Order: sequence, then C-alpha cells, then structure tokens
Amino acid sequence: MPELFNPIGATVEKVAPTAVSNGANDVARDEDERVVEEVESLCMNCEENGITRLLLTKIPYFREIIIMSFSCDKCGFHNNEIQPAGTYQLKGARYELRLTSMADFERQVVKSDTATVKFIELDVEVPAGKGQLTNVEGLLTTIVDDLAYGQEQRKEEAPEVYAKIEEIIAKGRKMLAGDAFPFRVAIDDPAGNSFIAPDPRDGVGKWDKREYFRTPEQNEALGLVDTSNAGLDEDGNIIPDQIYQFPASCPGCMHPCTTNMKMVDIPHFRQVVIMNTSCDDCGYKSNDVKTGGEIPEKGKKVTLRVTKPEDLARDILKSESCSLECPELSLTVNPGTLGGRFTTVEGLLTQVRDDLHNQIFEADAEAGPDSRKNDSLSAEEKKRWEEFFDALNAAIKGEKEFTVVLVDPLACSYVQSLADDPSQPDDQMTVEEYERTDEEEEELGLKDMKTEGYEEDAEQETNT
Repeated sequence: MPELFNPIGATVEKVAPTAVSNGANDVARDEDERVVEEVESLCMNCEENGITRLLLTKIPYFREIIIMSFSCDKCGFHNNEIQPAGTYQLKGARYELRLTSMADFERQVVKSDTATVKFIELDVEVPAGKGQLTNVEGLLTTIVDDLAYGQEQRKEEAPEVYAKIEEIIAKGRKMLAGDAFPFRVAIDDPAGNSFIAPDPRDGVGKWDKREYFRTPEQNEALGLVDTSNAGLDEDGNIIPDQIYQFPASCPGCMHPCTTNMKMVDIPHFRQVVIMNTSCDDCGYKSNDVKTGGEIPEKGKKVTLRVTKPEDLARDILKSESCSLECPELSLTVNPGTLGGRFTTVEGLLTQVRDDLHNQIFEADAEAGPDSRKNDSLSAEEKKRWEEFFDALNAAIKGEKEFTVVLVDPLACSYVQSLADDPSQPDDQMTVEEYERTDEEEEELGLKDMKTEGYEEDAEQETNT
C-alpha cells in the first residue's frame, strides 16, 4: 500500500461519494451520510503523486472498516486495501465456511492485514498481508491467479515445482467452476478484525465462528503487552475468592476499560473463573467463564425442556467449547461464538437476541418492528430475520415452549436441576455422556496432547 500522506504536505478533500472497486465486488455507498476523502499520495510504482481515496463504511453483521483505494493517473497503477476502524479485539477469531453451492461464493469477506486464509481441501494457506474487502470467489480467484503467475518460468527452471503447482491451480479452477463441492475456507485472525458473512439459513456445520485468547507469541506479533499471567500468584495460580483487575480496550467504543476476574464455586459442579468487562464511557458489558480441571474421558449432552417461567430462571453455564441449539426457535450457536457464559436460561437467550439484533438491524432488540431497518437486507431476508426474532422474543417472555440442547465435548457445561437432589437431573432434563468424535478430538487438540512419558522427553531435551 502506498504512503497515505505526501511527504511535502498532504491535501485532503471531501468529494462526492463514488463506488470503490475492489476486485470481485463494487461496494455501493450511502450518498446522504458518507463521503470519500481524497489524499494526494506518493505512487510507489513511478514515484509521482497519485490519489488515495478513503471511505468509512459499516459491514452488515460486523463493524466499521476503512476502505482505501489508490490510483495513479501517471502510470495507471492502482491498489485497494481495507483497515479496521478501531483497535485489536479482546480475542482472536477464526471463521470457517463450508461451500456447497455457487451462491456461497458470494459471501462477503473482510480479511484484515493480520489474518491468514486457508482453503482446506486445496491445502493452500495465504499468510497475513494486505487487508481485503471481497467475497469468497475473489479470495480463491486471487490465490489461483497468484499461483499461475510465473508458471512458465518455473516450467523451465523447476519442472517438479511447476507440476505440483499446476495440480493445485487445476483443482482451484475446478472449485471456481462449481465442480468440487463441498469444500471449506477458513480465516484465522489473532486481532479479531476479520469476518465471513453468515446467513440466517445456515445450519450446523455450515458457518462457524470461534473466538480464542491469543497466545503470548501472538500478542507479541501484534505488538501487545502480554497479560496472560495477570491476576496469578507466584506459582501461576489464580487465588480463590479474590477479584483481580487488569486494563483492556472496550470492543464497543475502543476506549480504555477494566476487566475483573474471580474464581468461584458453582454448587454441584466445579470451580470456574468468571471474567467481566465493563466500560464507563459507552456502557458496554460482557462476561466470560473459563472452566478448569482434568479433561473427562467423554463429552456431555444436556437437554432441558422449558415449559414454565421457573425454567427460564434456571442457572446455566455454557462453556466456550459448548454448542447451543433450540430447534423450535431455529437457533444454533456454534462453540466459541459467545465464549463462556454463566447466567440464566432467560439471560442467555436475551444476550443471543441482543447481539444478533444489534449486528443485523443496528437497533435495540426491544424497540419493536419499526426499529428493524437495514437497507442492505433484501425483503425476503429481512422477513426471515423478523420471524426469527419474534419467536425468540416469545420464548424469552415465557409465551412459547422450547428445548435447550447443550453439547459439550469437554463436559464443562451445566444446567441447574430443580430435583430434590440438585446433583441429579429433574424430570425436564436429560444428561447423557457420549464418546467424542475424531473431529472433536482434533479441534480440541487432544490428539496431540501427551499425558504420559513427558518427563522423560523434557529430561532428554535438557540433556541435549
């Protein structure tokens, strides 16, 4: 990306909004509210002055980003890039989409400059680099075109490399033609500023978002101070019944705020760590729950039939590894989407409703149908979302019976029992243990975990 400012003196001018081309997509602008800023910039190709255009825009279901488009009239060079209109998020995020039809190629994609992209079946990973606002087709087309560049030279100088890359190119073009469904694309962004658009019709396994805490190495790569040991004693353990505080950035307004952390005991369950973040500037609040202890041999599935107001008041712990499903409400929450939550059934559904409603309609979920305005949604799509929220609101008010299904491969989730013996499920609950699948074991990193003989390995490494 060229320098945004002329070293002699930048001139910034607000001009009439235009459509900024970004490869596969032209992004339409709202002419009444948004303006494009023009900055005279140095062209890195011919070293003459060109023009960089900047536009702040909102991505549906996501957040605001800055689109930058550079063009040089002297040499014809042009370049497009996007940047998040804020700071790094509290957690990293990984998105995965399973493509099954040509319509999936149209899913909008925001790839920040800290994200890696991988088409899993193609076995090609694009490292962190220039930010992009595009779609899945644009991502795959760019990869295929980049691989094809220089193939003639490789054919002469490295025939073996040429042959392998040619196989990948052929497979990629087959995917683009729609002859290789299904296949998956994944975006992993430690900064949490990338995105693949969801669809209200997505079922389990179609679209997945997982949030995660960054490793010390990822924090270092992002230029952040590592706070992974904040609130621990000299041995690296959290002290029970003590509140710890450490600084953070509010994901709502990006202002400095405080995160509180405390270890508590949940009756008839186990010890958990509750983390709460609140912002005095914008009122943002969030909580996250982390469970500890040994990994059980089996996963656990908890099913609760909600039929009366008392059921909505039950305590519920949804861990970060747990999926949530309410079939009657057409609601599916994939593992990692909400992080860990310790609340009530009503509180959990309310949070899901508010988060989704704010992303889709940019308004209070309880403000009524008049607040449900989003010009980027088609009439059919808007109707589907309205029906979904109406059913969810009825369930939260106790006007609709529904079922809550928690599936946790780490057995770290919990629903309060109303039986005489609270350690046993009541008549409206079923608790089942199940064998984890190979896919779950792989996703949780359990296949690579070594629990025996690691002392000898450590001793050998020390001696070496």
